Amino acid sequence: MINDIIADAEDRMKKSLGALEEAFKKIRTGRAHPSLLDGIMVSYYGADTPLNQLANVTVEEGRTLVVSPWEKPMIGEIEKAIMKSDLGLNPSNNGDTIRVPMPPLTEETRREFTKQAKSEAENTRIAIRNIRRDANSDFKDLEKEKEISEDEQRRAEDLVQKLTDKYIAEVESTYQQKEADLLKI
Repeated sequence: MINDIIADAEDRMKKSLGALEEAFKKIRTGRAHPSLLDGIMVSYYGADTPLNQLANVTVEEGRTLVVSPWEKPMIGEIEKAIMKSDLGLNPSNNGDTIRVPMPPLTEETRREFTKQAKSEAENTRIAIRNIRRDANSDFKDLEKEKEISEDEQRRAEDLVQKLTDKYIAEVESTYQQKEADLLKI
């Protein structure tokens, strides 16, 4: 019973950390990276389809993404979808491929992206603490129903606290890496 609750809490904490990493991929740095375009949906014969299912995205010269659609008629739709995205990118189309140059980050945009990264990290910390609270609540309920002793409840809460500390440290480490990446010129 206790082990199930702890395993569930750890699984949810891992998912929160994974969601943070996905959110960080969407915050662009000065370098081009194919995952930057992962969240872009393109209208493909009336259905919204992820860009990476319609085209190959590669990096050229470190600062330019090259999008090569598998179907040439889709080039206009893909270009429109990239322009509409909130990434602030200006794609150029040469008929066969789409080039997406990464504009250099100004000091102001770096600070904005750092704030955004900090906010994402804080939201993840809150989510992890909420998972801890839920697990502790489950332990208290088990103790009230006399399914576990008070000592077992305390031990279980200590285990969940150690898990929480571990994942909060991972969030902090991930955030520090992203912040260093953003502030690097």
